[in-house]
Amino acid sequence: MLRNREIMILLTAMCIICIASCIAAAAFFSFKTALFTLFTSGLLIVCSLLFTCWRYREIEKLSSYLRQITSGNYSLDVRDNQEGELSILKNDIYKVTLMLSEQKSLLKRDKVLLTDAISDISHQLKTPLTSMLMMADLLNDAKLPVVKRTEFIHSIRLQLERMEWLVSSLLKLSKIDAGTVEFKKDRITVKKLIEKSVEAVMIPMDIKEQMLSIEGEEKASFIGDLNWTCEAIINILKNCVEHTPTGGAISISFSENVLFTEILITDNGEGIPKEDIPYIFNRFYKGKNAGEDSVGIGLAMAHSIIKSQNGDIHVKSKQNKGTQFQLKFYKQIV
Repeated sequence: MLRNREIMILLTAMCIICIASCIAAAAFFSFKTALFTLFTSGLLIVCSLLFTCWRYREIEKLSSYLRQITSGNYSLDVRDNQEGELSILKNDIYKVTLMLSEQKSLLKRDKVLLTDAISDISHQLKTPLTSMLMMADLLNDAKLPVVKRTEFIHSIRLQLERMEWLVSSLLKLSKIDAGTVEFKKDRITVKKLIEKSVEAVMIPMDIKEQMLSIEGEEKASFIGDLNWTCEAIINILKNCVEHTPTGGAISISFSENVLFTEILITDNGEGIPKEDIPYIFNRFYKGKNAGEDSVGIGLAMAHSIIKSQNGDIHVKSKQNKGTQFQLKFYKQIV
């Protein structure tokens, strides 16, 4: 401590003041007064040094604590319930320690999710790649019938389109997760949003002879991004079309109140098993009723898009009775 330049300056200043006070006391009062002043000043200097020494020890403890934190040890507790600047500093450092511990846990979880995602992506891409490699080898056969050649070429094209969709969807999800997507904040009329979304599923609905009904308040609207929200609703509608039998029905209703704008998308299809409901918005999750070509990205993307726009999505379903998706877009709080 005494090697500290600031302490040496302080100690020198206090000694000079002490000597000057003793000389002044002897000159203006008496020798006894000078001795008393010297004794009192000496005690004050000693008390000051002891207090400074104590603070240095506490600071050294905090320094040691911080070194352990940088080494990855977040289990130490430095909290202090006493009054004073050091106690406040200790409590603030402990709060930062908790935040760092939470960040470490989140990073660890993200690494696990990334590893799982890469594994899932590899699995999803491996199957069509293997299939295309086999068909490419068969196409090299000059004796291959024209019908089979055409069939293989068509199959390869379908697999490539599926892979393109998978990669495109994963890129969109990654951008949303990373927070790099700038969602527009336009006034969206729900009727216009639904009409635009339905266009993408009209052909598969016609093929399966499914009925569609739309009803809602003409002026219902909310603040959001039309194209991204349309992407979310299309993915939900595709799920409904896929799991609703031929001749089934899908209904869309919407309304607005002082708190939120609500969109309900309901089908009378096969429904979702109860044990699958908590996980259907998880990326790459495939439920019991999932089709062979299902990847488990569509609903995950819809969930991310809606959540990113001050919204919420819930699902209610009963097996063999149908499924209902409830979308809520909350009013912006100023």
